[in-house]
Amino acid sequence: MFRTALRNVFAHKARLLMTAFAVMLGVTFITGSLVYGDSLNQATTAQATDGYERIAVNVAAEADPANGGRPGNLDAHTATALAKLPGVAAAAGRVDGFAAVADRDGKPLGNGKDAQGGNFAPAADGKDPAYRFTEGSGPTGKDTIALDEATAAKGGYRVGDTVRVGTNKGASSYTLSGIFRTDGTKLPAGGSLTLFAGATAQKFFLEPGRYQNIELTATPGADVTQLLSRVESVLPKGTSAVTGARLAQIKANLATSGTSGTSTMSQILVGFAAVALFVATFLISNTFTMLVARRTRELALMRAVGATREQVRRILLTESLLVGAIASVAGLAVGTGVAALLQTLFADTPAAPLVLTPTTVIISMLVGTLLPMVAAWLPIRRAMAIPPVAALSAAEHTAPARPGSLRSGLSAALVLTGTAAVVYGALTTGKDARTVIGLGAAIALTGTIGLIPLLSRPVVALFRPLLTRLAPVHGDLAVRNTVRDPRRTGATAAALAIALTLASGLSVLGASATQYLDRATTHALGADYVVKSAGGQRMTPATATPLKKLAGATYSPLNQSTGYRLGGSESVLTGVDPATIGKLLRYDVAEGSLDNLAKGQIAVADFKAEQAGWHVGQTLPLERQNDQRGSLTIGAIYQADEQSDLMPSITAPDSLVARYDSTPSTAGILVATDGGPGRAALAGVTHALGDNPTLSVLDQADIRAQDSRGIGDQLNVFYALVSMALVIAALGIANTLAMSVLERRKELGTLRALGLDRAGVTRMIRLEALLLGALGATLGTVMGVFLGWALGRTLQANVAGYELVLPWGRLALTILIALAGSLLASLWPARRAARVDIPAATAAQ
Repeated sequence: MFRTALRNVFAHKARLLMTAFAVMLGVTFITGSLVYGDSLNQATTAQATDGYERIAVNVAAEADPANGGRPGNLDAHTATALAKLPGVAAAAGRVDGFAAVADRDGKPLGNGKDAQGGNFAPAADGKDPAYRFTEGSGPTGKDTIALDEATAAKGGYRVGDTVRVGTNKGASSYTLSGIFRTDGTKLPAGGSLTLFAGATAQKFFLEPGRYQNIELTATPGADVTQLLSRVESVLPKGTSAVTGARLAQIKANLATSGTSGTSTMSQILVGFAAVALFVATFLISNTFTMLVARRTRELALMRAVGATREQVRRILLTESLLVGAIASVAGLAVGTGVAALLQTLFADTPAAPLVLTPTTVIISMLVGTLLPMVAAWLPIRRAMAIPPVAALSAAEHTAPARPGSLRSGLSAALVLTGTAAVVYGALTTGKDARTVIGLGAAIALTGTIGLIPLLSRPVVALFRPLLTRLAPVHGDLAVRNTVRDPRRTGATAAALAIALTLASGLSVLGASATQYLDRATTHALGADYVVKSAGGQRMTPATATPLKKLAGATYSPLNQSTGYRLGGSESVLTGVDPATIGKLLRYDVAEGSLDNLAKGQIAVADFKAEQAGWHVGQTLPLERQNDQRGSLTIGAIYQADEQSDLMPSITAPDSLVARYDSTPSTAGILVATDGGPGRAALAGVTHALGDNPTLSVLDQADIRAQDSRGIGDQLNVFYALVSMALVIAALGIANTLAMSVLERRKELGTLRALGLDRAGVTRMIRLEALLLGALGATLGTVMGVFLGWALGRTLQANVAGYELVLPWGRLALTILIALAGSLLASLWPARRAARVDIPAATAAQ
């Protein structure tokens, strides 16, 4: 049986090629996602522990409350004492903190939150074991720095160049003395590392003469456990020591617990792989349905000469198993390559060798081999039910889809039940609304797939007038051929409908979320620029002071102060300049007047007032954590979005905030210039702030792009994944048309004999493909918009201002792509149909 199955696979290799390719794509998805996730997890752990093997013992200073929470009690004297201990080869004091490097245009290089600075701590030989210099040497003076290799390459810097670097203490220009490589303990993936001379780093990141930790390296043969005991015996109060091996283990555990984002991405990739395989199921089932129907007489002859029904079934299932096994092996290889590509695309993730585990191989091979067998089981079961005598005497006749059939009734019930569940989840917007919508969508989609054969006739009829007007003969023939076998048409269109459902739903959600974020972030902004910290570091009101010297500039810092109980409600006050804030932020005042800020009163957002039950004119008692007491009067209530990063929940005059808080945190600085935004204005603001790369000067377009970048990036990844399902659906169309051409050779030969030329045959097949694409695209787009509406409804309850947006252009583009894919899928079948040999075809039985 195995030899017979193998012979049949090679005999029908052209017909099974697209089935194998569909399975390969699904297995590629699964393999790529699993390999990428495993590789990234291992790389993250390896990077977190890289470099600790050179550290025998690490001594760290604990936070000192009396010193503002900064580490203390580690100084040069401690380092010298530790270096003299038996078994210690060297003691390197370390300090680190935030340091942003500017490119040649003054903008921060790399990922701002991972912009690090540290000190160069040379041993007696003048080298620091933590860094390997590829060019130049370490910084030794207050005006020199060294950069890591990746950052220097991004900025185009060479040894001797002038580089501007900013810290929380300000920005200055330095001479680049060297370029180095280092391990994961010093440089996070996608970040930057700037080395300063020891005294300079201490001044920026701690205080002169102090260290955050001291790294001890051991002499050859020294016992680390004994060395740890010696170190602990001489440690000053407020410090602790741990071996490098133990520290590596701690970092590894932290890295493992911090890979939830990686796991989430892997789960998303696996989810899309499941969708791709689900779509491939229709292609596989359709292919085997047509193959079995094509070979009905061959199978009946095998039965007639003595083969049992079970033997024939095993032969066909073995064929599907062989196809799946071959495709799975190819999918494993391609999927591993896809994982490598993902590592390249996500450059901010740690690079590491690809990890192909036995579990990944087993899962991929099982899925890839079992799926074709499951998909082929029903067509094979139908074929085995045909008596050999009937199969030998007549060709297979396809049973039409009837409205009263059990399948149609069950499918209609599933559609109604699923739709009701989706609508219920959308309207209730409760805690489990999205779960209800997801289950309802799955049920409705399953029912729709079963109903597509029944829906094919009325939907195709909608396009018939257009086709017959454009091509009267060819269009009419295409319509008739498309609805000739509703089950086959439905199975082919279902694959495309699933892909379009995902694409349309994502488009609706993405467009709605993007418009909401756009409105929430820039609608209230009247300023030309917003100044923010590039690395999320703390700004203070003093950060805005240099803007006083900028001619024609109007500005106001947003000074946030926390720890208040206002009228019994936990509150955050944001101090602003009452004289300028009305020009910088657009307050939609519902009650009272914003002018009352100048009188020492506060303005409250409507959602905050509604939650607390406040009204204009009400005087509220104020309590603060440091036992301060007072009272504030509400002078205005304004409309605001609770999710907005710019519009405060409570706006207060900055003088009032300063009365209760001498060190508020500045969330941003709003700046407007006389001439409006432009290159000169941007340069003026940047220069006034000291050309400091730790500060980002953003215009409205920058803010819009920054806030929507996350959604856009995720949508692009999802669209790329959905495109795989579209490719599989297009393969299904090509496969269906190719098999249809084989079955209709006699018909095509007759049409050619009656005068239909090759161009006409080609046009007819292409119109059939477009009809299949239009059927799937229509149903998929309708379902996708419906699901996008339902999921959007669940957001409206928690996200004020979220509204449904139908991206007509993007939806139309998706449909056009689906139709273009269908047309491309028809090229090979149309070419084969046009080359049918007329005498041979008309003589065929």
